[in-house]
Amino acid sequence: MSFTGEVKLEIIGLNTMETEKISELSAIIHNSSIIDNYIKISSENNGVIRYIFSLIKDVYKINPKITVRRGYNYNKNYIYILEIKSKAEEILRDLGIKEDNKILSIPKSFIIDDDSLIRQYLKGVFLMCGSINDPKKSRYHLEFLVSNLEYGNYLSILLNKYNLNSKVLKRDSKYMVYVKEAEKIGDFLRILGATRSLLYYEDIRIYRDHKNMTNRLNNCEQANVERTMITANDQVKDIEVIINAGGLELLDIKEQIIANYRLKYKEASLTELSEIISIETGQTLTKSGVNHRMKKIKALAQKIREKQN
Repeated sequence: MSFTGEVKLEIIGLNTMETEKISELSAIIHNSSIIDNYIKISSENNGVIRYIFSLIKDVYKINPKITVRRGYNYNKNYIYILEIKSKAEEILRDLGIKEDNKILSIPKSFIIDDDSLIRQYLKGVFLMCGSINDPKKSRYHLEFLVSNLEYGNYLSILLNKYNLNSKVLKRDSKYMVYVKEAEKIGDFLRILGATRSLLYYEDIRIYRDHKNMTNRLNNCEQANVERTMITANDQVKDIEVIINAGGLELLDIKEQIIANYRLKYKEASLTELSEIISIETGQTLTKSGVNHRMKKIKALAQKIREKQN
């Protein structure tokens, strides 16, 4: 089962207060097919459809019809369809979806009167049109596919009440409300009360972040090694130019010592070179001291090259 499916099965197992069921059903039906006074709710998740059936039966004391058919293009998945004809008009009005014989683009305000109702509404939306990428398999991504821009903006505002930084984007004939930040997606799971899924998600996120940090450090270390090798190689070439030109005596004794140690330890970094010289000569020499003398060696080598050219 997909990570999205796991999250949905977890949240339908949570207890729902009677006062919250209206908000959840409003979100579910608003994101379903409504034609006149006929409601059709579809899902590939059998558990979700059975949950919605129980919710409707509990609140409105009716038994909606459920049918099953093959998925589009005859794929392996089945589509579970829940149909409501009896009491459909009453239900649509009761859920703040219909008013004056017109389906509203966004539900009436009483549906999301307080924080608990907003959370329950977001749960209903997620059950119908939400998905979260498995953090183990792909990039971090939470999305909702909705039918129109006005509702997409409405949903984005609800999500951003919790600082989720959601955005709206047109996708084909629908609109996608999405969240890309890993931490914010974890916050959304927390909003839903999906504790088990949140723990799984955070474990994977921490592992991936640690792995990415390790890779960055390794890449940085490799880049430093490469820079050290290039610098050391250039310094060796400078010293060889001076020696070949018979100009070693133009360096003072301290610079000659540095030159000899660089030729002896061609792959050492400046820090390593300073430590080696300090140990072998008994005289403390810092990295900056080595670097200062290397600059003088480089300047002399440059003068020799200019004269040779």
